[in-house]
Amino acid sequence: MLFLDELPEFPRQSLDSLRQPMESGHTTVARAAAHVTYPSRFLLIAAMNPCRCGYLGDAPRECGRAPRCAEDYQNRLSGPLLDRIDLSIAVQPTSPAELSRAPPGEATAVVAARVAIARRAQLARAGEGGPATNAEADPHKLDLLPDARALAEQAAERLRLSPRGFTRTLRVARSIADLAGAAAIRRQDVAEALAFRHRLPGRKM
Repeated sequence: MLFLDELPEFPRQSLDSLRQPMESGHTTVARAAAHVTYPSRFLLIAAMNPCRCGYLGDAPRECGRAPRCAEDYQNRLSGPLLDRIDLSIAVQPTSPAELSRAPPGEATAVVAARVAIARRAQLARAGEGGPATNAEADPHKLDLLPDARALAEQAAERLRLSPRGFTRTLRVARSIADLAGAAAIRRQDVAEALAFRHRLPGRKM
């Protein structure tokens, strides 16, 4: 696992150097005498504020450059890098009252058991020689119901998803369907996967 906090604060060149390892699972170090390739399969988790001050959307505290400050800050991240991130979630500020009254979430053991069932379903579908995870699944072999495929194609056109973004959306939808115990990818699975595509506040995607 690679966790990067305050993602836009990293040099853009360093972030873009992650693109190839994220795609291929290996990285190549080039020197004058030789090129050496190492395995480099990792789970990238990143966190960031919506802008440098962190108060975008909080009128009493946000800076006088809003929303331009958010656009400048988020535009430090390249489109190709964001295209390789499957799940993007915007978390809104929460008041102390909301925190104190929030209902308890699911226990870790309950979630882990549901994930284990989904993984077993994926392994049974792919077989021993198949991909290790849905993230590596052949998009042409994913079973979509007709209305799910129609939604995916319409959304790809409307949202101008790249071929990579379209493929990754289908793979996420497959995982969502597995977690729900569905044999085929349904329309609601595609809709949920599309909701996770990167559309950061203040950034024109």
